[in-house]
Amino acid sequence: MQTESMSFVGAAGSRLAGLIRRPDGPVVGSAVFAHCFTCGKDLHTLSRLARRLTEAGWLTLTFDFTGIGGSEGDFVDTTVRTEVGDITRAAVAMLERNAGPCLVVGHSLGGAAAALAAHRLHTVSELVLIAAPADTAHIEHLFEGSTPDENGDIEVTIGGRSFTIGRPFLDQLGANDVASAVGELDIPVLIVAAGADTVVGADQTERLVTAARDGSLVTIPDADHLFSHPNQAAALAHEVIAWLNTRRRS
Repeated sequence: MQTESMSFVGAAGSRLAGLIRRPDGPVVGSAVFAHCFTCGKDLHTLSRLARRLTEAGWLTLTFDFTGIGGSEGDFVDTTVRTEVGDITRAAVAMLERNAGPCLVVGHSLGGAAAALAAHRLHTVSELVLIAAPADTAHIEHLFEGSTPDENGDIEVTIGGRSFTIGRPFLDQLGANDVASAVGELDIPVLIVAAGADTVVGADQTERLVTAARDGSLVTIPDADHLFSHPNQAAALAHEVIAWLNTRRRS
């Protein structure tokens, strides 16, 4: 496997940090990964999956959303729409490297943004949604009890780190119906549920499954929202690769 650091300009005009992984053998396809809310491209949930897909022949791109990790910009300016735009720019960056159309893989809120991006892109071949909500308003519970400042922004602690969430992000949460966007896609969609997920409930998963025209559901038993245990991450990778191989053979 070969790795290459790269960057591209995101939706808000900031330069975003990415990592391309190239397989040693023939390339069977390309994939763009969208990480969960505040997580970053290096979190094990998607970085492990990206490595496994690369070993299986996929050219993969993981990147940090605006204001996260190695990417420029201020996180307070982030909204669901800017994340959708960042994914769109990432897909375009792959096309500019003659790597497209591409698979898009999104985890949690990154999955919601991935579905919304796929709805507006014509270069997405397949979509994988991992522990993703059916609507972005589902994460409002993370901000309960937070008091807005004079700008309407709030301070929250997620994963032991403090983040300032901007008013525009909060205002847009109820305006993104992910299930409806999935329902309008004419591409195969794999929906992966974590059996012990306490963040995204089974009702959210069911809405996505019901909406998808060409959808498949896989549940990883006992997995938490982040697929924290190596066995859970391995099972996730196995199921995604098996689904992709089945699609390629059909």
